[in-house]
Amino acid sequence: MGFLSVVTVLSLLSAASAKFGVVRHHALTPAVRQTGALPRADFSSAITKKTPRRKAKKEALAFLRGKPTVKAASVGGKTVPLDGSDFDDEYLTNVTIGGQHFSLIIDTGSSDTWVAQQGFNCFDIDGNPVSQATCEFGTPGFDTQASTTFKPFPNVSFNITYGDGEFLSGPVGFDTVKIGALSVRQQELGFPTLTAWEGDGINTGLIGLAFPDLTSVFNTTDPTQASAANNIIYDPLFVTAVKQRAVKNPFFSIAINRGTFDQQENDPFDPNLGFLSFGGIAPVPVTGTTVTVPIEGYSVTTGIPSSVPNSPFFFYTVNVESYTFPGSKRVNTANNNTILDSGTTLNFVPTDVITAYAARFNPPATLDADVGLYLVACNATVPEFLVNIGGKSFSVDARDQVLPAGTDDEGNIICILGTQDGGPDVAADIFILGDTFLHNVVATFNPIEGQVTLTQRQKY
Repeated sequence: MGFLSVVTVLSLLSAASAKFGVVRHHALTPAVRQTGALPRADFSSAITKKTPRRKAKKEALAFLRGKPTVKAASVGGKTVPLDGSDFDDEYLTNVTIGGQHFSLIIDTGSSDTWVAQQGFNCFDIDGNPVSQATCEFGTPGFDTQASTTFKPFPNVSFNITYGDGEFLSGPVGFDTVKIGALSVRQQELGFPTLTAWEGDGINTGLIGLAFPDLTSVFNTTDPTQASAANNIIYDPLFVTAVKQRAVKNPFFSIAINRGTFDQQENDPFDPNLGFLSFGGIAPVPVTGTTVTVPIEGYSVTTGIPSSVPNSPFFFYTVNVESYTFPGSKRVNTANNNTILDSGTTLNFVPTDVITAYAARFNPPATLDADVGLYLVACNATVPEFLVNIGGKSFSVDARDQVLPAGTDDEGNIICILGTQDGGPDVAADIFILGDTFLHNVVATFNPIEGQVTLTQRQKY
């Protein structure tokens, strides 16, 4: 799922307001933290099983949005295990809403939490009616009548379109959300009844963990009339948790484990694909390399990252000072419009960066014009790749840079690069550090104070 388009950002900027207790943007000098400086999480939820990649991602690899599925078990409180799909691109966790159980996609690149409502109407990406089964939700959906804590929000609607063309629309309500031992009361939620969704047969919705200004509730019941002018901004799930003092500290943390090459190719059960944690850092071994950096706000007039005070937040956008790899000194590798997104499998970096990096593989990776992706020999020698943020260098394991992506007509495995072309380095382009990068760090997000802490993981 993940990020929306720059056009969407521009439209949302016109409706941005300066409330909700969330710091919009403040200048913060990167603060180097010692290992252990962040508190351990109050609650964690583990990712424990695989789910097939959704059809939209097979057909449009450039829009791959990483996620897993969870068999929840509270690990000492508020950490939930994550389940992964083949290619580790569907990360989900078990969530209870109004006493009803669902597997929901974890997405740091969007803000709304939603679950399909029972009786939903399914559409294809072009808007043509199709059978409910086509949407491939994992359950029949949320039953408002079966919840004793559900409260409707009348005369408004939830309406969202994702980067891969999927869209959802429907009513809005409030209910209690539980993730592991974390409980959030009367959270505002979308319950779409019109759904264009290419599911995996397991998830029934999504947990959005980005900022209030990216939420998608509108003061109209007609989805065709939804616009920035009638956007009703609200607090996403984690912001509500902080305000209700459900967590001791305003942090949530994601540690996503990579699968082995064979696991990614064959999609077997994997009992340990990481953690979604609340109130502190996820419980995985880390090194002493860690840094806290400010989240970039966006200019109200241009829709590009801005250091102006009170610039609204939409995504977890950070300033990448440079990428380091053999030959990297010959290209400008800095970029300040880079999003940390658990909803995207691949890294998408500026064209000059990937062109130079791909050439350093042995044999070199090559751009396939038909699919718009760099292909590489599955046994290629992988050059070093470092991401430099806040004066610290974070290494990306070679195993994350060569990914199986199916077979050719003769049954041979085809591999793609874990880092791909995100377009020219111009102000309007958004770049992404997805699961290829996030497999190697613990990302701890503080949406209240507008900070992200990155901590290098130990080799695993």
